[in-house]
Amino acid sequence: MSAIRVVGLWKGYGGPPVLRGLDLDVSWGEFLVIFGANGAGKTTLLKVLSTLARPDSGEVWVAGFERRREAQAIRRSIGVVAHRGFLYDDLTAYENLAFYGRMFGVSNVRERVRQVAARLGMEHRLDQRVRTLSHGMQKRISLAAAILHDPPILLLDEPEAGLDQEALGMLSRVLQDWKGEGRAVLMTTHNLEQGLALGDRVAILAQGKIAYQEERTALDL
Repeated sequence: MSAIRVVGLWKGYGGPPVLRGLDLDVSWGEFLVIFGANGAGKTTLLKVLSTLARPDSGEVWVAGFERRREAQAIRRSIGVVAHRGFLYDDLTAYENLAFYGRMFGVSNVRERVRQVAARLGMEHRLDQRVRTLSHGMQKRISLAAAILHDPPILLLDEPEAGLDQEALGMLSRVLQDWKGEGRAVLMTTHNLEQGLALGDRVAILAQGKIAYQEERTALDL
């Protein structure tokens, strides 16, 4: 069973379809990077995979669960870093992470939050309100929330946007560790250098479907 399997996915928002019969397969232990222009459908694809958007037609399985019948099980199996973080501005970083920890039933939430914060180099920011933090630090909190419950699959929508070089290095280490532990990562990005450095396989999304995909090692760079 694949970590992610999509067959014939169509999705639109009342106008021309954004996704047009898209097929996709991501194996366990694989890091897939998807490139595509603005409007190509990258964010829409991640919304469907994360159950935030309902497909018009097609079949979707995530972590072995079928999208239409087992959406709640999918949500427990994924960590998501969206283009806009799902954070509460007036709460502190710790309060945001503790909320997500309780929502996902994480045991010993306080210890787990401290552990993840240390891994992402943000333990000194935990007591600050989110609205007072830089965009890059808010991205770190979003990533912390995504991995807090130790999900087998990460879905990342341009997670490198707004990060400085130090934070980019941290992001790369965390994601490589995640994939190396047998889990799966699907990431969209505009950053060609970052995507090629991270991915085991790269794909290009164009006109609503996967127009090209290849193993990273097969590319002549």
